[in-house]
Amino acid sequence: MADTFIPDLTSPKAQQILEGARTVFLESGYEGASTIKIAHEAGVSKGTLYNYFPDKEKLFMAVMEGECKKQAAAIFEVEDLSASIEITLRELAQNYVGLCFSPFIHIYLLAITEASRFPALARAFYDSGPQLAFRRLTQLLAGAAAKGELKIDDLDLAAHQFSQLCKADLFEKRLFQVKLSATAEDINYIADSAVDAFLQLYRPGGGCL
Repeated sequence: MADTFIPDLTSPKAQQILEGARTVFLESGYEGASTIKIAHEAGVSKGTLYNYFPDKEKLFMAVMEGECKKQAAAIFEVEDLSASIEITLRELAQNYVGLCFSPFIHIYLLAITEASRFPALARAFYDSGPQLAFRRLTQLLAGAAAKGELKIDDLDLAAHQFSQLCKADLFEKRLFQVKLSATAEDINYIADSAVDAFLQLYRPGGGCL
């Protein structure tokens, strides 16, 4: 029996296909996307596409999971994670707020639209995006609590509170096309307000420095 070929999804060719698929899925949705369209957008033959992804469903799941992991990582792109917790939280808050107005919102909407068709995808999307970011935030808060920078009894609750404070009402407004953009001043204002409120709850003694 011939060895089963396992493609390298980190290769430039696989990434080329994923980028083309991302474009087509966002433009046409899952139902409206075809492998012919995707191959054309990616600049590859259908045969090459199927060498990497045997069907449209697996390609769709790979695109969605990859995008989610990118966004979870982007939230934690801060200058110095070893800085004081207040400085780190302010950078994280700006990233969280900015996410509401990034192109990722279209991926989020696509995942919701297709959740009933692909329950496994919905779970994978949650695990590789929101849940991954949540775990990293919980670890960050645990480290700050261990150093005495924060006083937290329920780390999970505190992490959820922080992310919700950052979203304010922006997330829903963006989802429903009520607010399509935000200035840097808007983002900084909401991010700073979220951190100030969070520190009032969890800094020993309460309040900002």
